Amino acid sequence: VRCTTSGRAKLIDFGALNNVIALGIACTKAARGLHPDVRVFLPHPKLDKHDARPDDYAERLQRLFQNPYAPVDYRSVAKLDASGASNKQSEYRIKQIDAIRHEVGFVPGEGPYTVGVLTNADWMRGEAANAFLKLLEEPPERTVLVLTAERTDALLPTILSRCQRLRFDPLPAAAIEAALGARQGVDPARAAFVARMADGSYARALALLENEALAERRELAGAFMRAAYGNDPATLPPLVERIARSGREPVKQLLGLLLGWVRDLVLYRAAGEAAPLVNVDQAEAVRSFVENLPAARLEAMAELIEEAAERLERNVHTGLLLTVLAGALGEAMRGAPRARLFPPLTEPAG
Repeated sequence: VRCTTSGRAKLIDFGALNNVIALGIACTKAARGLHPDVRVFLPHPKLDKHDARPDDYAERLQRLFQNPYAPVDYRSVAKLDASGASNKQSEYRIKQIDAIRHEVGFVPGEGPYTVGVLTNADWMRGEAANAFLKLLEEPPERTVLVLTAERTDALLPTILSRCQRLRFDPLPAAAIEAALGARQGVDPARAAFVARMADGSYARALALLENEALAERRELAGAFMRAAYGNDPATLPPLVERIARSGREPVKQLLGLLLGWVRDLVLYRAAGEAAPLVNVDQAEAVRSFVENLPAARLEAMAELIEEAAERLERNVHTGLLLTVLAGALGEAMRGAPRARLFPPLTEPAG
């Protein structure tokens, strides 16, 4: 087939053109959540013995298709019509893996493969991970499985060994800050703070913007640090009880805030006024800490908080964990940290 474009003859391969058009249509349908061969899964809280999906599950998926960066997971957003994290554990369990196996087992209708996308694949219980491993070892024909995860260390090594890894490096804080201003209209001061809190994730930055409880948790984090240093029996136990009562997911967020605070201390100790602080509005408090507690073992403090976050994932009693953490942080601030909060974790045999 010949046609004339700008006075020149060109040969158009309509077969190839049709393939390109078909591919474009398929990509558009997949991006809008309309492709019958592409299925996306979210880990969710357990509602009943059948592990039924929550009523807003489909709506969350639709929001994700509308904006891939939207905070829709059940840990970040308890309810779509309100801000705030969930108090319930959101994770993949065996019955959910069984449902995923069933759905990706359908014969592809429009394309050569059925594609299953597991978001937050690192939120998987041990028994569910073993069930998913079996799915990887014996997948349905013409099936592609895509796993997204922030922490590959939380996945079974046997699952990782069967995956082709594609790493996405964290975004620079400046890029997130610019995007928040251009796309969301966030004022510069707040955009700078949220961008540094987001730790390289634009999706996390959007979740932080919608989290009205963030300011309260930041205050709690500061109060916890002060109480840990003072070790006042009249102040610390009521504060620990208040924090523990808020729920496991809010406590995880608070530990993240504590880690960000310690990071600021490390940066300020190294760079002084030029340090790129996360908590830019608390620069004076950071400076005061560094100057008044020169013996504080900051790296040890960070390791203790990281251990606390790991222990929380293992369902350690929250009140006990926070009490032990406060005592250990108090020691570290005085220059004499303990090595660990508890004896090392061990995996069960087999």
